[in-house]
Amino acid sequence: MFLDTVNRRNRALIDVTIDLHQKGILEPDSYVIDMDVLRVNAKQILEAAHANNMDVYFMLKQLGRNPLIAKELVAMGYRGAVVVDFREAEIMMNHNIPLGNVGHLVQPPKRGLKRVIDYGVEVFTVFSFDKVLEIHEAAQELGKVQDIIVKVSDASDLYYSGQMSGIDLTRLDEFMDQVAQLSHVRIVGATAFPCYLYDANTGRVEKTPNYTTVIEAVGMMRKRGLEVTQINVPSTTCVSTIRVMAEGEGNMGEPGHGLTGTTPAHAYHDLEELPAVIYLSEVSHNFRGKSYAYGGGHYRRSHVKHALINDGTLETRDGVIPVNDDSIDYYFELDHEQPVSATVIMAFRFQMFVTRSKVVLIEGIQSHNPQLLGVYDGIGKVYE
Repeated sequence: MFLDTVNRRNRALIDVTIDLHQKGILEPDSYVIDMDVLRVNAKQILEAAHANNMDVYFMLKQLGRNPLIAKELVAMGYRGAVVVDFREAEIMMNHNIPLGNVGHLVQPPKRGLKRVIDYGVEVFTVFSFDKVLEIHEAAQELGKVQDIIVKVSDASDLYYSGQMSGIDLTRLDEFMDQVAQLSHVRIVGATAFPCYLYDANTGRVEKTPNYTTVIEAVGMMRKRGLEVTQINVPSTTCVSTIRVMAEGEGNMGEPGHGLTGTTPAHAYHDLEELPAVIYLSEVSHNFRGKSYAYGGGHYRRSHVKHALINDGTLETRDGVIPVNDDSIDYYFELDHEQPVSATVIMAFRFQMFVTRSKVVLIEGIQSHNPQLLGVYDGIGKVYE
């Protein structure tokens, strides 16, 4: 999906990865992250948000919940992390990373609420009164008042399988009546997902019906006299999307793939952010005219299509046939036979936290002085 873009816009990342693999320093089934480029991308996004009177939380699930990256983003000026689930919250808390938004997409379990609230979180995203009541009770025990934002929904909204949730607009007034009876929670905004998506037909990021639902919900909240401080409108947040957001009413984004220049829009356009991630593999064997490279990092929505194969003397390009959804991704299948043990480079849509890959952070690629910063697993734990 992104191979041509990386080859054209960040060839240095490919060259360094090939060199380190062929020297035996990097292993196959590794995601390699160019920290020089990620830092520049992240700074551009943060500056664009502030220039448009917005703010952003960073999303790092797709980068393996990496704590080193999180620390750098906080030092850069990011307010904190949006954590996709309670496991990610644990990783961030263990590394003293500020929590911005907890609960979207996965609600925190009851027995972990006191720890999160005591640690400190700007907002919980909620989409049931049952969870609000649990947050209220935990906050009450701690003597705190916890801010929450409501994930809202409407019949016309878009949903991804496995992510069905939200307080329907037809029930929002009733929901707010219930929350108003609780003394240790406070509604401060609304959110939904996805609020923006890239449209290949128009060639730009467009608002979704979910965005409209959020704005309607905010209007209902303000009509009741609530002070709305956060209009959270995530998905595909990057510099160009922030310009689109500025045309609307949202004031909070959540860059994830924008940090690495790998949103869907980056596959079609040369945007401000450069590509900062590639996937490294190695040819394992050939069988009946095809080649098989080590797997472990496949994501079902990867849209992987091609690979570069480099054996140290010759570089070729081949098609990739991803494993079907009924099978484990032990290997990536290549269209033709290739030299065994040759380096294989791919660039596709990724979610490192659902893989068994290593996550390799390298700085100095752009200054021709690559230095290994660390090797992690896909859930933020360092390899010793």
